[in-house]
Amino acid sequence: MAPLPPRANPTVEAILCAYEADAGDGFREHLGASLIGRECDRALWYEFRWITRAAQGGRMLRLFETGRLEEERLVRNLRRIGITVFDVDPDTGRQWHVQAHGGHFGGSLDGVGLGLPEAPRTWHALEFKTHNARSFAELRTHGVQKVKPEHWGQMQVYMHLTGLTRALYLAVCKDTDALYAERVRVDHEEAERFIARAGRIIFAARPPARISDDPDWFQCRLCPHHDTCHDQRAPPRTCRSCLHATPREDGTWHCARFDKPLWADEQRAGCSAHLFIPDLVRGEQFDADPDGAWVAYRKPDGTIWRDGVA
Repeated sequence: MAPLPPRANPTVEAILCAYEADAGDGFREHLGASLIGRECDRALWYEFRWITRAAQGGRMLRLFETGRLEEERLVRNLRRIGITVFDVDPDTGRQWHVQAHGGHFGGSLDGVGLGLPEAPRTWHALEFKTHNARSFAELRTHGVQKVKPEHWGQMQVYMHLTGLTRALYLAVCKDTDALYAERVRVDHEEAERFIARAGRIIFAARPPARISDDPDWFQCRLCPHHDTCHDQRAPPRTCRSCLHATPREDGTWHCARFDKPLWADEQRAGCSAHLFIPDLVRGEQFDADPDGAWVAYRKPDGTIWRDGVA
């Protein structure tokens, strides 16, 4: 007889459940610069269109919090050795923020710093990350661009949009507390490619091609959007999964059905006139209401499904 799993401690369970209760839906209003270095265009489109609700458990949410707490510690470490660190913008009192495409794309720097022993006169964008032991060893051997291309891309966007020419990547090994520091030089051409890629994804009316059509491909198996992408599980009915909604160049969203702007709370709530973007439906579209009230699909088993009010 297999051993029974240990019983969950009620105190621990309550702590983790509290993290989950406070997490919200996980939908970010913009496409984050921290994601733009990832390989799959479709996964990024899904992120921007709120196709999959966040399903992080309390342990992982607590781990993310640990990373944020480590950022505060690293700021103290840098200041202790005489580096000037601005972890917030003095003009706003908030994190340094950059954006493009009207605000549909952007991100927040961990800080900017001056006075590094290696380059005391150069301002640096600061990026802090934590790694497990295996990832940290690879980072030391191969550097951030090869091991964590999404982190490298994130820094390129930050430098390009702030006008800085250098970034400091400061990483912590979660297993040993060892530190790794790497200075990164700006590559404006790469940054512009990342920003252009973000624009193509943001303003695409349909999901881009998958990185692989094999659902067992390793990147697909680990992707949070796997079930929607390969099995076409229905996404949440928000405005962003609706064929009536369109992101605009000025950073707003517009509903063609009611010819009105869509604010963030409205986008989350959706409405009774919601119709899925056809690519998100597992079936062949064969009919539609001329007034945009419904769309009819023939499903793989031959049955008919009508999205919307008949």
